[in-house]
Amino acid sequence: MTRSLWTFGRPPAAPLPPDDGAPDWAQCRPGWIDRALARALERPAGGWFVLDGARAIGAAPRTFQLAGRTLVAWRTDGGELRVGPDECPHMGASLSQGRVDRAGCVVCPWHGLALGDRPHGRWRPLPAVDDGVLAWVRLSRDEGGDEDPQPAPITTARPPAAVDACIRVEATCAPEDVLANRLDPWHGVHFHPYSFGRLRVVHQDDDAITVRVVYRVLGRVGIEVDARFDCPDRRTIAMTIVDGEGIGSVVETHATPLGPGRTAIIEATLAASDRTGFWLARRSSRLLRPLIERAAHRLWRDDAAYAERRYALRTGPRRSTG
Repeated sequence: MTRSLWTFGRPPAAPLPPDDGAPDWAQCRPGWIDRALARALERPAGGWFVLDGARAIGAAPRTFQLAGRTLVAWRTDGGELRVGPDECPHMGASLSQGRVDRAGCVVCPWHGLALGDRPHGRWRPLPAVDDGVLAWVRLSRDEGGDEDPQPAPITTARPPAAVDACIRVEATCAPEDVLANRLDPWHGVHFHPYSFGRLRVVHQDDDAITVRVVYRVLGRVGIEVDARFDCPDRRTIAMTIVDGEGIGSVVETHATPLGPGRTAIIEATLAASDRTGFWLARRSSRLLRPLIERAAHRLWRDDAAYAERRYALRTGPRRSTG
């Protein structure tokens, strides 16, 4: 099947290491995945969590679950992102059921208390960042979380001009199961044959793995690139194209804990190219964005099941060996 693939575009320049002919299941190393995952889980995140894609949060207040807490997020008339507890300090009404006034405050639907960028009683606004692609909130020790605070989210390198798209799905798993899925690129061809063709490992070290893979564009037609997977913090794994067509393009997969055994997977795709005609793709981003999101949703339909299976095996009753 792999011999019938037709590739186009700029091929990777780096030479491939010798092929030992071993199938992917034999090349895949569970021990390496476990060690790389353990190192990733030790990295700081500064208390920052991704809520959703930046475009998904508008002027209407919206509720979010985060690490067992219920939050409300909204925007002011000027587009500023604001986040706080979704509980009015007066009598406990859900602020997400209210509205946003002209001053940029969320107004309680029960008695009209307006809350914005200043504390009111036990209610405190939370640090929030819109990085142009994703919406972040900080829940560190200063805000009742369990992580040491950092002033800004830890992000991977992004291309300066890109077509970006974002999806959000939920799964019955923990953030580490999401990272483990992406630290196993060997499953791509067999688990996602509709998206990936042949795959070879180009480089592997303690914390990252680079693979040469064919991304299917249409049927047996695709582009071949070298893609590097690494974890900048304990809840994020990034895939960056380091050779071939679209160098610098990145897919960021963020795993946000909602509560025990429940995780939101927010994935941002930033596609870039140094070709002179890429300006046309950027001009057509509104048309391309739904196509990118549809492809990402299809992948995560399967990969969420992968993460959920891993979580079930980790947390379920131990199997007897007798």
